[in-house]
Amino acid sequence: MKLSRLLALFAAFVLLFAPELALAAADQAAAVLEGAPKPSRLDYPMIGGVSGRTVVWSAAQMHLFLAAFVLAVPLFAIATEFMSVVTGDDRYDSMAREFMKITMAAYSLTALVGGGLLLSLLVFYPHLMGYMVKVFRGQMLIYAMLFGLESITLYVYFYSWDALRRGNRKWYHMSIGLLLNTVGLTLMFIANAWVSFMMSPAGVDPTGAVTGTVWEATRNPLWNPLNLHRFLANIAYGGAIVGGYAAYMFLAEKDPEKKAHYDWMGYTSNFIAILGFIPLPFAGYWLMAEIYAYSQQMGITAMGGILAWLFIIQAVLIGTIMLAANYYLWSGLMRTDRGAEYAKYVKYIAVVVVGGFLVWLTPHTLILTANEIQNLGGTHHKILGPLGIMPAKNTAVNLMLVMTFLSFQLFYRSSRIPTVSWAKSGNMIVVALYVVGITNIVSAGIYGYITPTVYKVGASVPQVVSTLTIIIGSVLIDVFRLRGSKPEKVYWGRMTNRSQYALFVLPVAFTWLMGLMGYIRSSLRTNWHVYTIMKDNSPENYIPTLGDAGNVITAITLGFMAIMVFVFWLSRLGQTKQKGTEDAA
Repeated sequence: MKLSRLLALFAAFVLLFAPELALAAADQAAAVLEGAPKPSRLDYPMIGGVSGRTVVWSAAQMHLFLAAFVLAVPLFAIATEFMSVVTGDDRYDSMAREFMKITMAAYSLTALVGGGLLLSLLVFYPHLMGYMVKVFRGQMLIYAMLFGLESITLYVYFYSWDALRRGNRKWYHMSIGLLLNTVGLTLMFIANAWVSFMMSPAGVDPTGAVTGTVWEATRNPLWNPLNLHRFLANIAYGGAIVGGYAAYMFLAEKDPEKKAHYDWMGYTSNFIAILGFIPLPFAGYWLMAEIYAYSQQMGITAMGGILAWLFIIQAVLIGTIMLAANYYLWSGLMRTDRGAEYAKYVKYIAVVVVGGFLVWLTPHTLILTANEIQNLGGTHHKILGPLGIMPAKNTAVNLMLVMTFLSFQLFYRSSRIPTVSWAKSGNMIVVALYVVGITNIVSAGIYGYITPTVYKVGASVPQVVSTLTIIIGSVLIDVFRLRGSKPEKVYWGRMTNRSQYALFVLPVAFTWLMGLMGYIRSSLRTNWHVYTIMKDNSPENYIPTLGDAGNVITAITLGFMAIMVFVFWLSRLGQTKQKGTEDAA
């Protein structure tokens, strides 16, 4: 792990000193500003034939991928460590430490890519950086100090694991982890303020002159919706990446005991990913509603303009995530002897999930030639067209989420035999909860077709409430129903190699999806650096074409996946050396 330590040392230097260097350089750019921002004459998007926008785009997106992973993993690492204290099961503690082990190399790379992002922004967009420094100056200094504090707490948290592993010292260790996660979340909230300010500026007048405090600029209209959306997305994303690591190790290991460990780790990671993913669409609805409320033009650009078809691609990616996660859960039923009793329900769940997937990706308006429009009688298909509007899509996504939770519940039940006297009655209540909830979801979807447009969005509220009621109610009932239950033996490791490929699908789909949504969010500003405040007067002040954007996003995704494979390989290489040393001893 010498390479990892070298990266860590260099990363520490970048974290501690690069922000100050960036601020000094940005001050020079800010010196040219007098009051309101001027046209972007200081931007040089093409230097030596290199597209500045593409360079900054790639660096920013790669940094976001790595930062999302580095932020999320310590969150569920400390949660898993807490589980080890509560249950007394050291397996949780070992898994939490392994979570953090793969985070260390990723953290170093996050700092390196972040330094590259700072440099590229200062080179290609000094005018923008100067204005942002002027608006958020004090906050950027706090951000730099928090970065240094996060570095210190991260390394102390990881390297003190064995020294503080037993007794009361474990609580000291978790306190360090709590501080680490608090600092990490604060950094995310601050960075979100800068991004959301560029979409919905606050604390400035219509000309861009700073009139308010840093807090006013921070608490802009889109800040809180973006905070929630990114928090949930990071949890889901981090779980998917760690699940990919567990699958990689499962396929590479030959020792049955270690394969069992990584199978359990993969299941836990998949659970975390779906736990963060289930409420994510609702957070996305809130964010989009706030975008519409702030600027109808941005909302129309997203949902009714050039970017509208990208939401069909989004539906394909989300459907892929749902199918892969459910397939992995269905494969997991073979881990228990009672799994066959529940496997018979899989075909019904599959019908709903696939059906919802097909409805979700059905467009309302088709892109057709003049002859096709004439033959079809319009741009709307008479039968499939109604499936392209939100009542159908809201119904589909809620049913898919309910069925995904049901797949988790089947495996959970297959590993436990209830002993309480009211087990059958409790099961009937759960079944009734599903029936009533699904009926309400479908009924609200139908109501969305017959109600005025203004109430169509309102019809989605009871659907969300029904979905959450099914999930929360079923969990609560099963907690009491299975209390004191007889545990069924779970044969961890008794999984096919094919099932592990589903865990590889999740991080790839999540990464591509995050890149796609980042492109959409940034494109909503059209030809503005800061929406309605600072125009982008560079030759690249247009929304990239869908084809070009797809190529860039795909290239970034492949690059990030290559980095993750390197991190996985580095982690396994360290274990191999340790084993060889122990054998020699």
